[in-house]
Amino acid sequence: MKMSLPMSLCVVALAGCAGPMQMGDPGAKTVATGSAGGANAHGANAQLEHCSKTLGTMTIVEDANQPWMYQFTQEYHVQSTVPLLRMIIQQSNCFVVVERGRAFQNMQGERALMRNGDLRKTSNIGKGQMVAADYTATPSVTFSSRGTGGVGAAVGGLLGSVGSLIGGSMKSNEASTMLLLTDNRSGIQLAAAEGSAKNWDYGVMAGFFDGGFAGGGGFSKTPQGKVLAASFMDSYNQLVIAVRNYQAQSVEGGLGNGGTLKTN
Repeated sequence: MKMSLPMSLCVVALAGCAGPMQMGDPGAKTVATGSAGGANAHGANAQLEHCSKTLGTMTIVEDANQPWMYQFTQEYHVQSTVPLLRMIIQQSNCFVVVERGRAFQNMQGERALMRNGDLRKTSNIGKGQMVAADYTATPSVTFSSRGTGGVGAAVGGLLGSVGSLIGGSMKSNEASTMLLLTDNRSGIQLAAAEGSAKNWDYGVMAGFFDGGFAGGGGFSKTPQGKVLAASFMDSYNQLVIAVRNYQAQSVEGGLGNGGTLKTN
């Protein structure tokens, strides 16, 4: 027989029943929801930053040789950060996303077919049509931790043995991520932003939440990939906030002309 969790116990358990993910809808697959078409977005996360004026074109470059990529792909079974970032960037309308990833090879293949005369003359594929990427965004994971931060002692002290059992089974999943923004013409770093996210696993006590109480059972054992997605959205939000108030850096004598730190 399933058991319902009392309201008082839910409140003590760090308000977990209301939604353990700190960003977005816990019932969604990730915080990146909906779709994007041109400047229009449908069903986007309400916490995603939005721009009324687009700031330029952007491509995303993910360094596959970074150590975090192995954990990202092998342990969390997430192939790449790029599709998620591309969708939220387009939904935000702050940048126009330019293809430089896998589909770029297909684009080059179509151009090769045109050069070889295999396509119709009206296909309109040729030189001088591709759009330059003004900026490059580089994502990285600062840290990612799963199954830490049990709260057994705190909850147990308030609710006795039952509280200890519940609190001891609650573990946090945490992540911190970075986004760097580089100007492709000058090579200058324009902005850097850190983001973070956390959620809670109910562990062996997840059954208490299956009695129809606030839909809590759906929040149990949330994959770490969801936390990473939320963290990257937070990083992007912080990046947008930074560039909205962008002010170019200047160096006396001009950039790249030796700087002001001289040697004897």
